[in-house]
Amino acid sequence: MLMKEYRICMPLTVEEYRIGQLYMISKHSHEQSERGEGVEVVQNEPYEDPEHGSGQFTEKRIYLNNKLPSWARAVVPKIFYVTEKAWNYYPYTITEYTCSFLPKFSIHIETKYEDNKGSNNNIFGSEPRDEETEVCFVDIAYDEIPERHYKESEVGPDLRYFKSKKTNRGLLQEGWINTQDPIMCSYKLVTVKFEVIRDVLLLGHRQAFAWVDEWINMTMEEVREYERATQEATNLKIGSFPPAISISETPLPSSTRSGPNSAPSTPLSTEAPEFLSVPKERPRKKSAPETLTLPDPGRRDSVFKLPSFFSWNSSPQPE
Repeated sequence: MLMKEYRICMPLTVEEYRIGQLYMISKHSHEQSERGEGVEVVQNEPYEDPEHGSGQFTEKRIYLNNKLPSWARAVVPKIFYVTEKAWNYYPYTITEYTCSFLPKFSIHIETKYEDNKGSNNNIFGSEPRDEETEVCFVDIAYDEIPERHYKESEVGPDLRYFKSKKTNRGLLQEGWINTQDPIMCSYKLVTVKFEVIRDVLLLGHRQAFAWVDEWINMTMEEVREYERATQEATNLKIGSFPPAISISETPLPSSTRSGPNSAPSTPLSTEAPEFLSVPKERPRKKSAPETLTLPDPGRRDSVFKLPSFFSWNSSPQPE
């Protein structure tokens, strides 16, 4: 099991990013979906937690089968999906991923947002952990995105040369984190058996700022309506008839669903599936992953790929 803390700074305030992330996730999920593939929203409704208060619960199914190579399709069930569950108590969120084909596979992400440059070293508490947590800073302007699956429509403009017309923010020149005002940081504590997250986080946060002129003037009510409309359209797009989304305006009592306080409801296993192993530090590439790579049981050098919307969530997830 690996534990890593990511810190991603943004030229936004925490309150602005609350709108921007919801917009980015909805738009990206819709663009990445097609009939039989993509992100199906199963639930999206208010949720009440005794510790964290009022929030929003979402559950999504991310269908992946057509993204697999031919050898994998022979052994993977035709309906293959990742389940994403998110509990959003902004500026604190919990997200967990489980896999329909790999029952021991899971990823758990705790996220906190603060208006600073990523300088809070105790944001997740100072309690001793079983293993040392590596801190990784992600620069949305200067970290390179993998070239193999580079798609300009996903990556968006080069943020070194992008300037927002509505906010006048940008260009993000070298050292921008030390000079930018406003600035916020997304802190993500990720627990996973192998490295899959960094590039997905980089892509999602790039998109949130690259689309800033589309969402900066939205209210929370407007972005929720945009989220609702795109979720229904996305469910139809991937072939879910009628849309499986359930949106409730009435907060549910915490007793109606067993959500986590600070840990996933699906316990994390320290045992990886037999054919998985923890990879070594991945070399820098020029492209952004639409992918998470898992070793082939027969060959160390072969991989199969999962699409980039697997997470976004993050984390992807309404936050």
